[in-house]
Amino acid sequence: MRKMQILKLLDQLVGRVLCALPGQPSPRKPQKTNIRNILVIRPGGIGDAVLLLPAIVAIKIKYPNDSITVLAEKRNAEVFKLCSAIGNLFLYDSPKDFLAATLGKYDVVIDTEQWHRLSAVVARFTRAQVRIGFSTNERSRLFTHHIPYSHDEYEANSFLNLLMPLGIDKHTSLHDNFLSVPEIAKQRAEELLGNLSGKSFIAIFPGGSIPERRWGAERFKGLTGKLNAEGIPVVVVGGKEDVSAGEIIIAGNYGINLAGKTSLVETAAVIEKSAVLVSGDSGILHVGVALGRPTVSLLGPGIAKKWAPRGPRHIVINKNLPCSPCTKFGYTPKCPINARCMAEITVGEVVGAVEKLNRTEEAKR
Repeated sequence: MRKMQILKLLDQLVGRVLCALPGQPSPRKPQKTNIRNILVIRPGGIGDAVLLLPAIVAIKIKYPNDSITVLAEKRNAEVFKLCSAIGNLFLYDSPKDFLAATLGKYDVVIDTEQWHRLSAVVARFTRAQVRIGFSTNERSRLFTHHIPYSHDEYEANSFLNLLMPLGIDKHTSLHDNFLSVPEIAKQRAEELLGNLSGKSFIAIFPGGSIPERRWGAERFKGLTGKLNAEGIPVVVVGGKEDVSAGEIIIAGNYGINLAGKTSLVETAAVIEKSAVLVSGDSGILHVGVALGRPTVSLLGPGIAKKWAPRGPRHIVINKNLPCSPCTKFGYTPKCPINARCMAEITVGEVVGAVEKLNRTEEAKR
């Protein structure tokens, strides 16, 4: 959290100054024959990284012989390890990696950051002839092609919009199940699941990047109890920060708490074996969608048009209070009414949604 605050301050102070430097690049139309190396910049969290992958795959389909390099962060880098279209992966917050990435020779640089300016400065420093990014503020001065950004558009589609200068149709179809889980991670998931391996279970992710996005461990415990009464076990996934919540959820109930025991790749392997994933607005939710799993998502502060999963295999529970959504460009103000938008979602609503999706999945088996 401290590092994020420092980066935001640097963005405000240094990013604004660098974006104001004289000299605006002239647009150049990319020629397919001249494109060999592409750099995609993606700082930020897991969710944005997952929703960016369809765009990366679309690039690889259009330019199969090109090399795609991604400049990511430590916190989202594991997502890109699940995509075979990516040739090289560097870390934004590793000085050695950062230098190697920025000194590379690229024909095209795509900055996928939505608001902050420093990544646009990085794109400019590469000196690539074609630089593409969102025109959300003065950052647009550093691109040869600036793309409009809308809060009313699904984020995966927003990323696809960045590919229009490359001749890739913005209406490219989005598909579930575009992550590839390594076999070693699948084997580890089998070991961790123990007696539940090969059985139907519901995966629960109780975490969230901020308190306002969390439904609460006690409510998840109530959900687990109701599902257990139907003979349905639960597996809790998450990071070390979710361990205590997982213990509460499983206490006295039938299931396993795997929070804090898996890497992101191993978490994906566990979710891939689940019947349904239940989660708040989180990166793990988008991992479940990308793995082709049915999901029940609990939304409140976030913009449903931008972040809610699409399709009949996904049920979104959103109370649509007058004060929500309140998140914009990743920032959510502290809630003065204790995230009522999440608190008003009942255990019964979630149970009903899970049972509906679970019945559909069982009918397919």
